[in-house]
Amino acid sequence: MRKFNIRKVLDGLTAVSSAASASSAAQQQQAGNRETEIQETLQSEHFQLCKTVRHGFPYQPSALAFDPVQKILAIGTQTGALRLFGRPGVECYCQHDSGAAVIQLQFLINEGALVSALADDTLHLWNLRQKRPAILHSLKFNRERITFCHLPFQSKWLYVGTERGNIHIVNVESFTLSGYVIMWNKAIELSSKSHPGPIVHISDNPMDEGKLLIGFESGTVVLWDLKSKKADYRYTHDEAIHSVAWHHEGKQFICSHSDGTLTIWNVKSPTKPFQTITPHGKQLKDGKKPEPCKPILKVEYKTTRAGEPFIILSGGLSYDTVGRRPCLTVMHGKSTAVLEMDYSIVDFLTLCETPYPNDFQEPYAVVVLLEKDLVLIDLAQNGYPIFENPYPLTIHESPVTCCEYFADCPVDLIPALYSVGARQKRQGYSKKEWPISGGNWGLITQSYPEIIITGHADGSIKFWDASAITLQVLYKLKTAKVFEKSRNKDDRPNTDIVDEDPYAIQIISWCPESRMLCIAGVSAHVIIYRFSKQEVTTEVIPMLEVRLLYEINDVESPDGEQVPPLPTPGTGSNPQSIVPQSHPSTSSSSSDGLRDNVPCLKVKNSPLKQSPGYQIELVIQLVWVSGEPPQQITSLAVNSAYGLVVFGNCNGIAMVDYLQKTVLLNLGTIELYGSNDPYRREPRSPRKTRQPSGAGLCDINEGTMVPEDRCKSPTSVKTKSRKFSKMVANDIAKMSRKLSLPTELKPDLDVKDNSFSRSRSSSVTSIDKESREAISALHFCETFTRKADTSPSPCLWVGTTLGTVLVIVLNLPPGGEQRLLQPVIVSPTGTILRLKGAILRMAFLDTTGSLVPPAHEPWREHNVPEDKDEKDKSKKRRPVSVSPSSSQEISENQYAVICSEKQAKVISLPSQNCIYKQNITETSFVLRGDIVSLSNSICLACFCANGHIMTFSLPSLRPLLDVYYLPLTNMRIARTFCFTNNGQALYLVSPTEIQRLTYSQETCENLQEMLGELFTPVETPEAPNRGFFKGLFGGGAQSLDREELFGESASGKASRSLAQHIPGPGGIEGVKGAASGVVGELARARLALDERGQKLGELEEKTAAMLYSADSFSKHAHEMMLKYKDKKWYQF
Repeated sequence: MRKFNIRKVLDGLTAVSSAASASSAAQQQQAGNRETEIQETLQSEHFQLCKTVRHGFPYQPSALAFDPVQKILAIGTQTGALRLFGRPGVECYCQHDSGAAVIQLQFLINEGALVSALADDTLHLWNLRQKRPAILHSLKFNRERITFCHLPFQSKWLYVGTERGNIHIVNVESFTLSGYVIMWNKAIELSSKSHPGPIVHISDNPMDEGKLLIGFESGTVVLWDLKSKKADYRYTHDEAIHSVAWHHEGKQFICSHSDGTLTIWNVKSPTKPFQTITPHGKQLKDGKKPEPCKPILKVEYKTTRAGEPFIILSGGLSYDTVGRRPCLTVMHGKSTAVLEMDYSIVDFLTLCETPYPNDFQEPYAVVVLLEKDLVLIDLAQNGYPIFENPYPLTIHESPVTCCEYFADCPVDLIPALYSVGARQKRQGYSKKEWPISGGNWGLITQSYPEIIITGHADGSIKFWDASAITLQVLYKLKTAKVFEKSRNKDDRPNTDIVDEDPYAIQIISWCPESRMLCIAGVSAHVIIYRFSKQEVTTEVIPMLEVRLLYEINDVESPDGEQVPPLPTPGTGSNPQSIVPQSHPSTSSSSSDGLRDNVPCLKVKNSPLKQSPGYQIELVIQLVWVSGEPPQQITSLAVNSAYGLVVFGNCNGIAMVDYLQKTVLLNLGTIELYGSNDPYRREPRSPRKTRQPSGAGLCDINEGTMVPEDRCKSPTSVKTKSRKFSKMVANDIAKMSRKLSLPTELKPDLDVKDNSFSRSRSSSVTSIDKESREAISALHFCETFTRKADTSPSPCLWVGTTLGTVLVIVLNLPPGGEQRLLQPVIVSPTGTILRLKGAILRMAFLDTTGSLVPPAHEPWREHNVPEDKDEKDKSKKRRPVSVSPSSSQEISENQYAVICSEKQAKVISLPSQNCIYKQNITETSFVLRGDIVSLSNSICLACFCANGHIMTFSLPSLRPLLDVYYLPLTNMRIARTFCFTNNGQALYLVSPTEIQRLTYSQETCENLQEMLGELFTPVETPEAPNRGFFKGLFGGGAQSLDREELFGESASGKASRSLAQHIPGPGGIEGVKGAASGVVGELARARLALDERGQKLGELEEKTAAMLYSADSFSKHAHEMMLKYKDKKWYQF
């Protein structure tokens, strides 16, 4: 533990700001003498950075596999990611270093291992017997491209088909190639004059492992005899093949073709198909062939003991079904069910009761992997209902535009949100348990509740329970419900400032203790919500319209310092800024025909039924001003104890009393300064530079150049067009918290290197006339507002993009009924503090260095009438402020912690002396800064655009952690990165996935225990009984000694140049864990030794003893036999 004496630190302080002089140093010294020592307990050893878990749907999925014994599902993606899912709560993320697309996955069934084939022609063997799976072996093919792999159940030989039409065989234990190769020309011989194309299918006959069925893309299928090394039969068809599947008896197989047909072949009749089916083709009269359909991409043929087999296929729709959604077709007997999907089908698998291919399959479900969803269909129930998906795969239901993360919330919050969210669940799901049920949960070592809130492009907000590295959706709120929706493009209001997603959420401000929620949307709207467990119907939705204007009057004074007078205290605001609660019919155009006084969205004027959960308290909208659209909101704060909400943009700031539904403050940014404005601003007429309507909306596009001849909002990177491109919207999350960028930049985003290039002048004495100073940070608190203050009072601290901090004091009426009758009086104090770069975050510490949270009211149910006692209580009720300073003497001081894009400062209050300063970055800029608690202390955590994550002690701002984590490669990371308490952080790593990480040493150490186990020891089911007659007359499954055929002694060594073996990083622990049981009984025994150790040792001793006694018994028996050998029976 290290003590910091502020007096000692002050001696060594250099000039802290440009204004620091001898007199201010003397003041600092006096302040230091009064201040007590603050003990700082956090040291650098408390910090370590590591990724914890990844949640959400795997982005751009490309491959699917299932282990029917372990009941584990694997999904591979186009970026080389591997996601493994077991029972709800057991999931795992791994990554191939090359980043190449996964083209196929194959489980070593019930062995705790998985083979992945990648588009860069590598094969990898993953060990799943450890909590963080690792690669044991890799094999890189040099001369041929991999197109298809097949690993028979309980075999150690993997068949690998290539683009050239050849098949190589890999030993999955040693990951080496066998010398046995099936060459394409030997397989097809003279059946075709041309090359048969790449291999699209390999499988062995379920009843005879010595016969291999090989499907070539051109339409040729070959049944290859592995022992005699020649083709038994060749089946030719004039349509290209997409997939092949066996009937479990091995006498028939089915092929799917590019013309939408299925052909069923009898193995011993290669001349023509036994049957041809066109599932979606219109049968024409006159016996003509049906019209061709779209290709059937995959078919599966599954048998049942009791009834008809299932034929399940994807694709194959007729070409005239334009606009029809992708379908999965289930054919069972005479019935055909066509199941429409929301997205295109990547792959599907049928889940069956047995892992043995030569038994009745008994299918019970189908897993369908879609482009953006995972669907499980119950085959056993009528109508094929889907299973309710327990995984958190709906993060991207509408693109995520912002997120907030809250660790260590009040314990009653998650149950409250869950209970209101449970009513929102859909009906009609399958009654059965979720069939992917493998693995085991880890130990829960973290006991505190965590909540993640995501804001979306369609205006919805989702609350997630994120406790103990899991994720589960609790409740969904639709904020767009309050607005009238236009049915088509023509009746859209011409006041829209965005073409798409007008309800997108940009900022979320939430008070977990009081449960008050406030959101700012992209159409310059703010909505305040209260939480209630009661359903209510709101007859008239309370609303306010605010006219926020940026205007410098043309005045004689060269510096333009004359400012419009401040609103008189008590009157609230400029008269035109407030509109009565009833729905106003404001004029939509001013005298010169320009749009004026109209909001962007129209609030519903019919009664609104509000379900239990979050209910609207007030809607606030910024309006058009003389043809100028309202600017997007850049910062937002709500305080339940004061009953106030405040928001700002590049025009100014507005404060609203949401209890009295009145506007208290409506000031342009310049007016906030009063006569203290340090900048020379050039006069500007509001209509001189027209701000295009979609301003700031397309900054999500990662490759946009910024035109220099236009007004730039300092808080956004904009595009030229008003159109919000659909492609971009899908590619990245759409809208979010505006990225705060300093004003003088001409920010440009370069597509090629995907990085920010920035340049800025350090001088801020003169402001470019086209730029505007935006409000970038807001913080309600109870502190000292002026140097002369002797006691703290409620106030609002305002930070701007030019690095200025201003203070507004709040004069609140007493609680109870008076609070609703008397006005709140707000007035700027004249206090101005300066930092380099836009202000991001502010917080306050008490004399002991503890965080002083903003005051809040505890949550209570508002929709239940209070009885008299309660009313008396509420009159006396004081807002809860957990500030320790309130109980101490008034002369005690506080510390303001202010973090900007470039630096952090700790300022002593009320003296306003800067006692600590840390330049966080010179060359880059901070994207997110949060003051968080960790290990019973607090620190400042920052994420920089150059990819560094840093933490600093408080109040002394000592660097504790500086790790290069990831460079800012796109805007999505910038807008969604956030830190929270107890060393937790997260960001949106792809449009569909949340990556969580920790910067706490303790969490890193406990992580191994918290992660779930993927592999659990399970007995392999018994092989199907061959039956007496089959055993007697043959006809059962024929086994094959593959070792004899493919081993080095029989087939020789493979060419060295064909493939290169690369040992994996799995290490010795991994080798032990994945000594795959396919080696035979000896390997199983070794594995058991690893797993059970001592028990096996004892077993060996017992076995030795039994062997010894058996040996002695045989000796005795032999002696007895010799003794009585020559005696007749009657001599005994």
